[in-house]
Amino acid sequence: MSFWLIAGAISLVVTLILTRALITGGRDKQHPATFDLVVYRDQLKEVERDAARGLISEDEAERLRIEISRKVLAADAQISAAQDEVSSDGPRAFIGVGLLLIVLVVGGAGVYWSLGQPGYSDMGLKSRIATAQENRENRPTQSEAESALPVTPIYSGDTEYVQQLITKLREVVEERPNDIQGLRLLASNEASLGNHQQAYLAQAQLIAVLGDQASTEEITTLAELQILAVNGYVSPEAEAALAQVLRLEREHPIARYYMGLMMAQTGRPDVAFRVWRNLLNESPSTAPWVPAIRAQIEELSHWAGVEYELPAESTLAGPSAEDIAAASELTAEEQQDFIKGMIAQLSERLASEGGSAEEWSRLISSLGVLGDTEQASAIWNEAMVVFAGNPDGLEIVRAGARRAGVAE
Repeated sequence: MSFWLIAGAISLVVTLILTRALITGGRDKQHPATFDLVVYRDQLKEVERDAARGLISEDEAERLRIEISRKVLAADAQISAAQDEVSSDGPRAFIGVGLLLIVLVVGGAGVYWSLGQPGYSDMGLKSRIATAQENRENRPTQSEAESALPVTPIYSGDTEYVQQLITKLREVVEERPNDIQGLRLLASNEASLGNHQQAYLAQAQLIAVLGDQASTEEITTLAELQILAVNGYVSPEAEAALAQVLRLEREHPIARYYMGLMMAQTGRPDVAFRVWRNLLNESPSTAPWVPAIRAQIEELSHWAGVEYELPAESTLAGPSAEDIAAASELTAEEQQDFIKGMIAQLSERLASEGGSAEEWSRLISSLGVLGDTEQASAIWNEAMVVFAGNPDGLEIVRAGARRAGVAE
């Protein structure tokens, strides 16, 4: 109710201001002939003074009186005509005011009705969070989301061999529902053929058979297949699988990505933005979830009410194809020496030339993988000084230090 009172008061004030301008605009402004009349009257007085003093003859005075009188009459006629025009504009001004009032009131109400939410009061932060939580709790289940999709035939392969293989796998699993290898093959092949619903059903059966022995990757695969089955929608069932993964592995990147997606879908862009920003800062540029985050995070930051500038894509130098080919022919010990050499080169370049936060993060993380935590800790301490004035860069390096086990 208060919204309509405020909107009505503003409309009334604007209408009154414009009404006054329309009605009195011509009256408040003096006609130029008014000033001419003042001049002409002064000239008549001057003529009378000059005639009384004998400075001009009576005939000359009479001639001047007649000439000035004609000018007075002409100016007076101009002023009268202008006043008549203003008077005739009165009805038109009132018509204009009426039209203006209709546009302001009816037009404003129409725009609000189409773009706003009639009957809804302003939602504070607590109300928005509560509404988002309600939407999250009442969103469609996996089966409901699947039933809303158009029916598509289950793909069985283009070749007779593939069709025979998938048919045989389905028969084997039906006959031996606890066959772990069969379930793995069936879920994998169904997924590769795009039969995501059949794939996640097989994956769910596999996890049920494995019980506590199911790995975080197998549970993550279940959630991902469920999400793919409904075109990117994170259902409550997929969320439950992701939550199980995060209980087992708190920093699991794929689970964190999909949890952020779920938050964005259920009206919590603020939480989704924080999850994705942290994940983006911690991830190498080659991580499969990075392109998806980069494509959406700026729009997400807008809805989260956060000013955010997407960092430039990392152009970290890595081993060339020739380096990789050569390394594949080395013994395990030689490969270890090769990796150490690459890390040493990166360390020397950062020490002499400097580098990006991603490169510092990679170096520290790599040293942790090699078990050289003492050197990783020393470089982390140096990085804290280098990036002291760059909080975002420092967080990226800190992520690498966490992976190396030298930072909290």
